[in-house]
Parts: sequence; C-alpha cells; structure tokens
Amino acid sequence: RAAFIPFPTRGVRSMSKIVIVYHSGYGHTKKVAEAVASTSGAALLAIDAEGNLPEGGWEQLAAASMIVFGAPTYMGAASWQFKKFADASSKPWFTQVWKDKLAAGFTNSATLNGDKLSTLNYFFTLSQQHGMFWVGSGMHPKNAKAHTRDDINNLGGYSGLITATPSDASVDEMVPGDIATAKAFGQRLAEATAKL
Repeated sequence: RAAFIPFPTRGVRSMSKIVIVYHSGYGHTKKVAEAVASTSGAALLAIDAEGNLPEGGWEQLAAASMIVFGAPTYMGAASWQFKKFADASSKPWFTQVWKDKLAAGFTNSATLNGDKLSTLNYFFTLSQQHGMFWVGSGMHPKNAKAHTRDDINNLGGYSGLITATPSDASVDEMVPGDIATAKAFGQRLAEATAKL
C-alpha cells in the first residue's frame, strides 16, 4: 500500500478536512475513532455524556469536507447521546450547511452482529437528510475458514466500519484486527476526500 500522509501535514488547510463526531459510552468507540483518525488525519469531536458538542463543535463540522459519524450500538440503534446530536443537527439541515459534504460511519457492539447495520443505516439516513454523499468501507471481507478475527474486515462491513468487543473486555482488550480494520477505513476516507 502507498504510504499515507495525514492531511494536516500536507498544507491543505490548518483545520482538518475530516471530522469524526462520535459518542463513546465505555471507551471502545473512542478507541475506534482514534484508530480511524490516525490514518485519515481527521479531527476528533466527542459528544459528551449529555449528548452535547463542545464549544465550537458545530462550526468545526460546518468547515469540514467530510463528517464521519460514530456511536456504539445499544439495543439495536445508536446511543441516545448520538441521537440527541442528530436531532440538534436540524439547524444546519435547515440551512443546508452539510449539503454535498462526504459522510461515513462506524459502530461497535458486544456481539458479532448485534444489529450494527441498523446503526449504520441510521447514520446513512441522517447523511441523506443533509444531502451528503456516503462513503462505504471499500473493503472485501475475510470470510474463509483460514481467516480469523485479526484479519482486515473479518466482520464483513460494506456500508461502513463495524467492530465487536466482548461485553467484559476492556478498551485494551479490543480485537487487534478490528483496530487494523479501523485504520484501513481511515485511509479509505482520506483517499475519498482527496479524490472528491
């Protein structure tokens, strides 16, 4: 693979072209967000425990070329904190601030399936409400008998990045293959942003 140089060092602009807006309940989704950011040059924008962005967060999203949505999947959908943020995005929706930006998404849950696709579909629908262009994972799955959870895209996410962490696993015990997949996803997002 070609070496990736994060956007901030390329002199494109001082503010990142990619912003990852995410909520993390126990730290696992945050670790995935950090892995995606490490290869995409993205800025991280955390939604807090009350579902709010930090000061200047909305302006940061307005200035981005790509917005990446991230949240854990709880009870078959994104966390309520992320939903509060999504509902609050009706203000930029009304003035079409995010129209024609790129969008992507990722989610983590405890089980291999865990209805994570419903969360990715929620992110996709949100992006389409805003008139954005969706970017999928662009990765083939590793689904043969010889493959393991440490292979890239072993869970087979096409619509976006999906990861699975056992319910009793700490952040440090996350599956290395999922973190590697998150880094590959970040590179995909950087390449898409550079092209489009």
